[in-house]
Amino acid sequence: MPTEEKLDARTLPQALRALGELLDSRGLRFEVVAIGGSALVLLGLIDRATRDLDALALVEADRLVPTRELPPALAESVADVGRFLGLDEKWLNFGPSSLLDLGVPAGFTERLVTQRYGGLTLHLASRVDHIAFKLYAAVDQGPTSKHAADLRELDPTPAELREAAAWARSQDPSEGFASELRKALRHFGAETDGAS
Repeated sequence: MPTEEKLDARTLPQALRALGELLDSRGLRFEVVAIGGSALVLLGLIDRATRDLDALALVEADRLVPTRELPPALAESVADVGRFLGLDEKWLNFGPSSLLDLGVPAGFTERLVTQRYGGLTLHLASRVDHIAFKLYAAVDQGPTSKHAADLRELDPTPAELREAAAWARSQDPSEGFASELRKALRHFGAETDGAS
């Protein structure tokens, strides 16, 4: 069985262009908000291979629309491109969409960075918002996780980390999380005031 291609700075734009062209040829249009490692690759902020592109929401009439699965026509097109390019058939998926349940950082939509690929409009979370998401995930998965590595690549200032910590606490107000968050902030060189 052949090994599936990873997504990187070369294959990811290729896959997105192919998807956009396929959607165009089928008379389809979709707007998707993306976060995570692949979004950071597209923004030129990190350089590593990833398994998939994490969609956070659809955009309809300028509003974020939470969903747990790709619309069928988009899922079919993603799978077709995946098969053609040797990628996982779910290389674009709604893995982290639960982040919308308790709210994204204030100003998130105003900071989105938009890229267009034919029938696909992709809105990428900004560096500042990725700092928040990556800090939250690094606290959850530990200092040796890919999220912690990505956060180091983003080189956040102490002020950016404190802002990210305030958002992370809105996602998990438990004392256990607060304790781990304080450790993470110390690890990344930020004071812990405001993290509790």
